[in-house]
Amino acid sequence: MENQVRAGITIDYTGMMSSSQNPQGFEKEELLELQNVLDQAQVTLKTRRAAGEIDFSMLLTSVKTELVEIIEYANAVAPKFENFVVLGIGGSALGPLAVHQALNHYYYNDLSPEKRGHRPRFYVLDNIDPVRFNELLQMLDPLKTLFNVISKSGNTSETMAQFLIVRDTLRRVCGEHYAEHIVVTTDKEKGNLLPIALKEGFRRFVIPAGIGGRFSELTPVGLLAAAICGIDVEKLMDGALGMDQWIRETQGVFSNPAQLRAALAHLSWQKGKNISVFMPYADGLKTMADWYAQLWAESLGKRHDRHGRVVNVGQTPVKALGVTDQHSQVQLYAEGPDDKVITFVSVVKFKETVEIPIDIDLPEDIQFLGGRTLEELLAAEQKATEYALTLAGRQHQKIILPILDAYTVGQLLLLLEWETAYMGELLNINAFDQPGVEEGKNGTYALMGRKGYEARKQDIEEYGKIRYSLGKVITN
Repeated sequence: MENQVRAGITIDYTGMMSSSQNPQGFEKEELLELQNVLDQAQVTLKTRRAAGEIDFSMLLTSVKTELVEIIEYANAVAPKFENFVVLGIGGSALGPLAVHQALNHYYYNDLSPEKRGHRPRFYVLDNIDPVRFNELLQMLDPLKTLFNVISKSGNTSETMAQFLIVRDTLRRVCGEHYAEHIVVTTDKEKGNLLPIALKEGFRRFVIPAGIGGRFSELTPVGLLAAAICGIDVEKLMDGALGMDQWIRETQGVFSNPAQLRAALAHLSWQKGKNISVFMPYADGLKTMADWYAQLWAESLGKRHDRHGRVVNVGQTPVKALGVTDQHSQVQLYAEGPDDKVITFVSVVKFKETVEIPIDIDLPEDIQFLGGRTLEELLAAEQKATEYALTLAGRQHQKIILPILDAYTVGQLLLLLEWETAYMGELLNINAFDQPGVEEGKNGTYALMGRKGYEARKQDIEEYGKIRYSLGKVITN
């Protein structure tokens, strides 16, 4: 039972449906019962898109027109620098890294400049661990490095701290030309980073208003890094636009892939599947699982619904990698608590084929591998895991990419974003805010001494005293 999506991606949801091997699966009627709700969700999302509230979709066409500027800049700076470093966190880091790993050579940074097409090495600093941060700066020559500072508000403490350190280093090493080593991606009209960029002459690209970081990969946030590192961003956008149009214009749960996956996720959640496992069978999609985890968790993990009622909803996303995690997690999936739904992501044809040598002198138990390919072995491992989960009565589905290229990656990004939007409608929550994250940000501002947060700092310190009085600290 499959749902064929135009121009590439296929959704195989057989492992979610009722059968003799999977009597706990869903009946077709259960999905059809959600059709009226999905139709209403489609109308609501269409209205919100027209109002500019769903910018990840609305902005695709306008961003496509900005590609000329992005590509021209990328082609101009790429030969001038040996290193390109993204300073960002959350979607500003996970999106660029996911697309880079999916589409560029797996060992891109280790290639010679010629084999990289004279494109710079690529690094993403998505944390503020002082050891990791300092060791990268020690390794790179600032004179040969371009830094991309990504923060819409300029209030992101982690990114702005990184920026201040990098700017200080560049000023000392590069002198009056330091601004040539910084490009910022920020809001067009407001935020703390904008006036700094204007004053100091940094090249700027715009993060469109109203779009959250986890939905921003197909804006200059992700497209700039992709273009600088040689990815075909026009083809990436074509794939995204094709998927976007297909989802917006198609009705019916068995025809619209975003409706289908959201409906399956919602039914699974209603039946106690509180964990959503994303398990690609391609190392190039390993970081895509990290990006998906943020998208799903930050969008759908909400305390309140749209009426202000406390609902505490959301599936916990778990990232896995086939076949690596067959040997670390699948035991739990098959025989542990039945609280998970698993999405495999497979690639039909890899860009490389590696044949396993034939050796008749080997023990018979491994001779069967000879003459086959690693591609065949990977596919067999995935099918065998599907079969094992089916025998165990565990729900699973599969996203199938014919090949891993810019077009299919663009499709995949938009499919998962629209699926998330539909799931938000089914849960009756706002999938586009993140109030839980904001509390942590405000607490950080307070503890680091930001003006205006004195009362919050006092509250946190009082909480610390109470916590200490209730427990014990064990030390050596």
